[in-house]
Amino acid sequence: MRFQDAVKDARAVVYAGIQADPLVARAAGLLADATAAQRVLARAVMNGESTDPDAWRIMFPTLFSTTADTAVMSRSEAILDASLEIAERGEQVRSQFRGALVEELTAILLARRVAADGIRRERRVLFDGVRAEVHPYDVTVERAGAAEVYDCKWGARGINADVLHQLDDARTHAAEEDETVRVALVVFDAQRSCDVRLAQQTAPTAGTTLVALETLDRLATRPGAVA
Repeated sequence: MRFQDAVKDARAVVYAGIQADPLVARAAGLLADATAAQRVLARAVMNGESTDPDAWRIMFPTLFSTTADTAVMSRSEAILDASLEIAERGEQVRSQFRGALVEELTAILLARRVAADGIRRERRVLFDGVRAEVHPYDVTVERAGAAEVYDCKWGARGINADVLHQLDDARTHAAEEDETVRVALVVFDAQRSCDVRLAQQTAPTAGTTLVALETLDRLATRPGAVA
């Protein structure tokens, strides 16, 4: 088993520019230490339903009221500002920013548990005698005997048969080579929404960990955490 950089096609070059945008790093950094409520706020705002900051302050009173903790209110305001910047992009660009954000947030949280130089982005996993998949995995932890592979999605609707098969293939092919690879799906959406979506799938899921909005912090504390 070995890892390889993804092919740099036109789509990858454009997306790399979005991944490198300072807004992605700023938003991910804020969300890495956010509360569950603040992460729900970010998801709601970035979906683009409203770009009126006062409307969001009214909808999340515990984060913005005068009785809220000063540190909580300050971070909430910063998250609201960053989320609105993403929400105000065009629909296609907003979608790409949100995807890049989940990948960056995943990498930040993983770096609290494993060495940052072992965390890579946009990598393929190759196995002897197996045709290489074009699809790269969003985030990988590349350690001998303890590799981890993550696909990252903004919403539960991103969970589909292709994604589940690709993750399961990495796990099963590694086992055939007497290697252990933990595979997981990180979804910046509610656990219940993810469970409903998974229940509709026929692809294998038993060996794949789901990390939902409520359980993101488990990425920083232990591998293979079951949501």
